[in-house]
Amino acid sequence: MVMVCYYNHLLTPVGGVRFSITKPSVLRAETNNPMASDLSSDRSVFRGVSSSSPIRRRDLVFVVNPRGANGRTGKEWKKLLPYLQSRLGSDCNICESLTSGPSHAIDITREAIREGADAVIAVGGDGTLHEVVNGFFWDGKPVANWNTEAVHSTALGLIPLGTGSDFARTLGWKNDPREAIDRIARGVRSRIDVGVISREGEGSHYFINVADIHLSAKAGFYASRYKKFGNLCYVIGALQAFIGHHNQDLRIKVNEGEWQTLSQVTALCVGNAKYFGGGMKITPNADPQSGSFEVVILQDFKWYDFILKLHKLYNGTHLSLNNVTSRNVYTIEVDEISGSGNIFIQSDGEHLGFLPRKLSILPGAIEMIC
Repeated sequence: MVMVCYYNHLLTPVGGVRFSITKPSVLRAETNNPMASDLSSDRSVFRGVSSSSPIRRRDLVFVVNPRGANGRTGKEWKKLLPYLQSRLGSDCNICESLTSGPSHAIDITREAIREGADAVIAVGGDGTLHEVVNGFFWDGKPVANWNTEAVHSTALGLIPLGTGSDFARTLGWKNDPREAIDRIARGVRSRIDVGVISREGEGSHYFINVADIHLSAKAGFYASRYKKFGNLCYVIGALQAFIGHHNQDLRIKVNEGEWQTLSQVTALCVGNAKYFGGGMKITPNADPQSGSFEVVILQDFKWYDFILKLHKLYNGTHLSLNNVTSRNVYTIEVDEISGSGNIFIQSDGEHLGFLPRKLSILPGAIEMIC
């Protein structure tokens, strides 16, 4: 028998959103009836039930976006439950939490870390992973376990089930959720870098994959409206973004140096990992364990350049083009020159608004189950 538990919670705004936890409730799910643990979307799960075994059982919190990939994530998750329970149930407290809307995964993750979970596993696409990563931080600092004597930290895990799985591609993982569960069962951890995006007078935002500016960010903004078309949404978004697009002069400051001007920028991509846009190898030399970003800058691209050179963008050979440059950085500030206020920025496919922004690397900021 596997214990699957949940907390009824009360949202209380304290400079943002925090959780006030009430008494836990427990749902018992027989291994031969996996659907019994299918909780409604307003039941958030944070911590498992303590085991009577002298060996401490791991508390694993699975954050699931049931509406991801047009509902496919929720359906695939239900199918995975029997294997998950058989593979992990004897050694772990399996805790399920279904998100109910935007940013819910952030709140769930923060509470799980504070309550001492061994790992928070994002179940879904890059959007769910992005929210879970942001849940590891609060007010510009890592979230800490409320138990100051705890000897373990909370790790990040991933079961890719969404529209895009670009971060998993960087790690060389197959799009196989059972293989992901096997990794979680082994529990091997490795430190990975995280990017942080800041702007004067605003809170920090974190990313694990790729942040991008101008055309590609605008394309991602439009692509989010067409998720029902699967990976085709990225193509549709790019076509829509090209309507009325103009290359722009930008200025950048690298590693706290002097400002420099970049002429006719089409897109500027800051990679902690290699892929974005459903498999485009945009920052091919990026490594989330290197302690630095790879910044790739595309200049003076025309609409037909993307059609003629799209294959190079997907296989990562575009760095050989004359109007593409690449460099490794620790920090980069990006601002526009025209003052239009309409240069898009996004990270991990999430729209963040417009320039200016500063992007910095946080080396080894999170332990990840690899």
